[in-house]
Amino acid sequence: MSNDALKYAIKGSTQDNLPIEDIIDGIVILKDGSTCQVLQLSSVNFDLLSEKEQAAMVFAYGGILNSLNFNIQIVISSTSKDIGGYMSNLDAALQRQPNPKLKERIISYRKFIEETVKRNDVLSKTFYIAIPFTSAEMGIKGAQKQILGSLNPIKKNTSLPFSKEYILEKAKAALGPRQDHVVRLFSRLGLEVRALDTKELIEMFYKHYNEDDFAGQKLKNIDYTAPVVTSKT
Repeated sequence: MSNDALKYAIKGSTQDNLPIEDIIDGIVILKDGSTCQVLQLSSVNFDLLSEKEQAAMVFAYGGILNSLNFNIQIVISSTSKDIGGYMSNLDAALQRQPNPKLKERIISYRKFIEETVKRNDVLSKTFYIAIPFTSAEMGIKGAQKQILGSLNPIKKNTSLPFSKEYILEKAKAALGPRQDHVVRLFSRLGLEVRALDTKELIEMFYKHYNEDDFAGQKLKNIDYTAPVVTSKT
């Protein structure tokens, strides 16, 4: 590799290789002009349901999928659970407890938790539904030939085929009804569904691409009206 190529490689950033262009008003804008909205779902302990309840839920879930006339993607995110705070609470409860017998039970329970964690990874699962609005649906293919002159919303000096304002306008018009439809359908299963806002989306993607560094920390003092990542000089 030549020195010039090496310098170019060093200047490249992670963001250059990500498909995300920006996140505005809770909508993820991808570099090809397509967009996506992400919903978070609550969960149900399927194993605790009776056989009839399980069969009814599977049947209802199949009905939901068959009733959709647009694509969705269901994503399950599994992360190791940090129980340090929970163990600290047990230690504090142990110090406050005056009853010797109850102290013994707390000690026994704490030991049980420690052994369980050593034998098995304690995972926290989060469930998401991604609703896309593709560039093909927006009619991006051949758009430059169809939109001429001053009415042309195509923005120069960017990888996007249209301006962000135009993309957001089209995306909100399409994704709004889709979101409402998905919320109604999954609510029938007793699940809570809500759309992630801009801040939550940034934190979700940051955690996904920086899993080792995230370590449960919260992002603070971020200007969420600015691009997701900005370089400092």
